[in-house]
Amino acid sequence: MNDSPDRTPQGRGRARANSGSGNDNSGGQWGNSSGWGGGGGSSGNGSGGWGGQQWSPPPPPAPRPGVVPLRPLGVGEILDGAVSTTRLYWRTVLGVSATVALGTQAAGTTVTGLWFRDVAGLNKLADPGTADLHEVLDAVGKSLGSLTVASLVGLVGTIIASAMLTVVVSRAVLGRPASMGDAWRDARPRLLALTGLFLLVPLLMAAAFAVCLVPGLAVAAGSDAGISGDPSGGGAGLLALGGLAGMAAAAWLWVRYSLAAPALMLEKQGVIGAMRRSAKLVRGAGWRIFGIQVLAAFIVFMIGSMAQIPTSLIDGLVTGESTMDHLTWTSLIINGVGAAIGSALALPITAGVTALLYMDQRIRRESLDIELARAAGM
Repeated sequence: MNDSPDRTPQGRGRARANSGSGNDNSGGQWGNSSGWGGGGGSSGNGSGGWGGQQWSPPPPPAPRPGVVPLRPLGVGEILDGAVSTTRLYWRTVLGVSATVALGTQAAGTTVTGLWFRDVAGLNKLADPGTADLHEVLDAVGKSLGSLTVASLVGLVGTIIASAMLTVVVSRAVLGRPASMGDAWRDARPRLLALTGLFLLVPLLMAAAFAVCLVPGLAVAAGSDAGISGDPSGGGAGLLALGGLAGMAAAAWLWVRYSLAAPALMLEKQGVIGAMRRSAKLVRGAGWRIFGIQVLAAFIVFMIGSMAQIPTSLIDGLVTGESTMDHLTWTSLIINGVGAAIGSALALPITAGVTALLYMDQRIRRESLDIELARAAGM
């Protein structure tokens, strides 16, 4: 799906299915330039219909070779397209997401069980006065090491799942199934570039947040009262404003580059090229994309929460003890299964919504629906 030159569609006269009348030899399969229901008006005598106005037939529905119609999409259609992809191609979609989720969760559970299982040691961080320096440093080192390894494993799994599921969604739009082998063959050459993208964008967000905190930290450090002193001090107030500004800047960068992953995968762009493409496609539609992504994130959160409820109940019945006091291997495994199930169900939603948002923006900006219909043979 290579990038097409910018074209401004005329009104709603986008790609449409052949009406079957057989009297349009110049417009081809997609109709003439007068748009939906606009042809043939000049041949009449102007007396048809009420009030002397000629009646025009309703526009034909947009072609739909796959999970979504080939026209600008609404919010519900984007969410339904992501769910329909999972429902229609569940063997591939759930095969990819379940494999990635089980692999990353197994690694995370193992790391937590080996490094992070002694919760009592972490309780010393809440009251450092009861522990010596060696115990505090040991608890901090274990927690940071566990979180780092788990985060890296999760990042690798997210990259692989995003790449493969984007390929599956792009084919589902055309009504073409993709096996796990097909998705892996298409995704594998782009994994290195996608890894760079998944590292660069969070670094930019963190840097923007840190820069916004610098003025408040500088004022607080130079103040006699400091942050913990007079609450009316300028350093604390400036630090709070800097934190809000930092969150806004990070959110803006997140939205600006939210479509970079599908651009990198489907247009074979490099990291910087994909970020530029995302910024171009998002321009003027940032709030809409932000709202849809937040809605998708909320749905993913609810799915994960519901998946954890039964496993938490089973954990309480089986272990009969609070996981806040001590983490047993049984407890870790039961809760890990719940987390893996939630992740396996959530990954297709996240990847599907992002890929369909990318296609929707290209349909709106570049008439991608015409190219997709041609590719589908319609």
